[in-house]
Amino acid sequence: MTEPTPPQEPIDAEIVPAEEIAPVAAPRPDYDEHGVPSFDYVRDRIEGRHAASQGATELADATPEGRSVEEQFTERERAAKAKLDEIRRSLG
Repeated sequence: MTEPTPPQEPIDAEIVPAEEIAPVAAPRPDYDEHGVPSFDYVRDRIEGRHAASQGATELADATPEGRSVEEQFTERERAAKAKLDEIRRSLG
């Protein structure tokens, strides 16, 4: 059998006030101390946005609605070219 633990008495302690320490504002790793982003950071952001837009375009083209829009655009371009050719013929 284990022996019962004796009751614990409260510990007498005093509260020590925390010293006022000014927070250190370290620059973010991708920025210099003046708040200017690094070239690598800007390039990574641009490449990320470009990749996201390419992916969204590829996904949109893979859907039936996206293909339908592409077909409508192609048909309008063909009709516009035919109309322009007709106007050119009529002018001379």
